[in-house]
Amino acid sequence: MSDNSPRPLALITGASSGIGAEFARSLAKRGCDLILVARREDKLRKLADDIHQDCDAAIEIFPADLADDNQRHAVADRIRQTGGLEYLVNNAGFGTKERFWQADFASQDIMARLHVLAVMELCHAALGDMVKKGGGNIINTASVAGFFQSPSNVVYCSTKAWIISFTEGLAFELVGSGVNVQALCPGYTLSEFHDVMQISRDGIPKSWWLPANVVVHDSLAALARRKLVCVPGLWRYKLLIAISPFLPRWLKYRVAAARHKRVIKTGKPIMM
Repeated sequence: MSDNSPRPLALITGASSGIGAEFARSLAKRGCDLILVARREDKLRKLADDIHQDCDAAIEIFPADLADDNQRHAVADRIRQTGGLEYLVNNAGFGTKERFWQADFASQDIMARLHVLAVMELCHAALGDMVKKGGGNIINTASVAGFFQSPSNVVYCSTKAWIISFTEGLAFELVGSGVNVQALCPGYTLSEFHDVMQISRDGIPKSWWLPANVVVHDSLAALARRKLVCVPGLWRYKLLIAISPFLPRWLKYRVAAARHKRVIKTGKPIMM
């Protein structure tokens, strides 16, 4: 791929499936060239082949594990070499299903590196050129879970809350720069996310799920309106987030206790 192409350039992490793959398809259709980052090279190549059937975007495959320091630094260096992205989509992430003190600490460490260090480093790598040229867009995928806490998902919820707070802080710093940032906060999304965690969807009403393409459509529409926090789709999620700050702590504890009992009874963590 030539970085001197007149087409805008988008780099997407976690691009091999789900929301990341939908961002790749949508931005390619909008005329962007792509740099696709994920661990699974075979999935990235399949996605690139699929996109090429619909449009003539130039696509670079960049296999990398962003929880690994050296590989994360390499992606950040690639961003700096581009001379200025139009879009950075920090979408890589995963969850686990054990209570914190029972989980393998290595998995929690990897999650924190992926959700926090990778987002921070890649944003830092992109923003210098974005601010210099007076434009660009960053989407950091958080979650509705970032507004709450949930049994068996303490680090997941906490790191997603960090993404929301970090993105808001960037927005304050970037006022007047022409650079647009968004914290994308989807709820339950039909993707590989829960499959990888080996969590059944049976205990969650179908009406709470959104297809990944709807999440991406709503995100890009909100980005065009310069909306800082995007909660795609369902009014239920928007209502939950709106009332959360006003709920007394004792009620939150009681809800958490009830959710915990359900986790113990069913063996299925409750997660967004």
